Amino acid sequence: MMTLDQALTGISGILVTPYDDSGDIAPGRLAPILDRALAAGLHMPVVNGNTGEFYALTTDEACAMVQEVSGLLAGRAPLLAGVGRGLRDAQRLARASTDAGATALMVHQPPDPFVAPRGVVDYLKAVSDASGGLPMMIYLRNDAIGTSAIADLCAVPGVRGVKWATPNPQKLAEARAACDPQIVWVGGLAEVWAPTFYAVGARGFTSGLINVWPEHSVAIHTALEQGDYAAANALIDRMRVFEDIRAQEMNGTNVTGVKAALMAQGLDCGPTRPPSAWPLTPAQQAMLDRFMADNTLI
Repeated sequence: MMTLDQALTGISGILVTPYDDSGDIAPGRLAPILDRALAAGLHMPVVNGNTGEFYALTTDEACAMVQEVSGLLAGRAPLLAGVGRGLRDAQRLARASTDAGATALMVHQPPDPFVAPRGVVDYLKAVSDASGGLPMMIYLRNDAIGTSAIADLCAVPGVRGVKWATPNPQKLAEARAACDPQIVWVGGLAEVWAPTFYAVGARGFTSGLINVWPEHSVAIHTALEQGDYAAANALIDRMRVFEDIRAQEMNGTNVTGVKAALMAQGLDCGPTRPPSAWPLTPAQQAMLDRFMADNTLI
């Protein structure tokens, strides 16, 4: 199995959270999705990420998901486990992730309206302590805290990577230059933004596409690692409509598009939970149907 640093520079595949007909989590439905993604070359599955509807889950459900996904993975690849929300919930989930055998934690940026950057430093330290010192990836969705504060976060012992999820490549470059060169900066806005982030020093990217078309995501990663931006961009153009669907309604169809595509493939993971949009509108569904047919995904 590859090391964590190797996996971070690969594809962090954000798994959906399946639900059964009663609306309860049904992690077993991930088995064929996970097997297909690993067979295609996925480097690191991620449980309890935003494509996994993390904020729609209870802490009990999130704890169950990391345990079940680790079992399905059975040591075939490193597992990145999302943790977050209030500190006590984050600590509990960090402990559960450690017990489940997760390789590292992806720490969601706290969504509390009153967040001090130095408070996030304390938050990271407390999460790390609860996990027994598992390596951490910081999930950065708001870079307004500034380069100095980002450097403070990256200086917390145990931080090994940053998932950069803001469309500001110059700020990424500034933050990267201010931090330990051993930290891996991962493109956190999926395939479409990956070439831009690679150009300023990021390596690897996150992906929701791996649930539906993992081979294509792996091909994009291979092209970028070879420095073939023309090939990578041509491949991205083929899947851009999928990301366009996911970005509609203030990103409220982000998971909707993925789960609708899985349903079309006969891999029913249930609807998304409110406040995510469900189902796709007729126009959105028509776009998805064309995308799936054009790429022989159904």
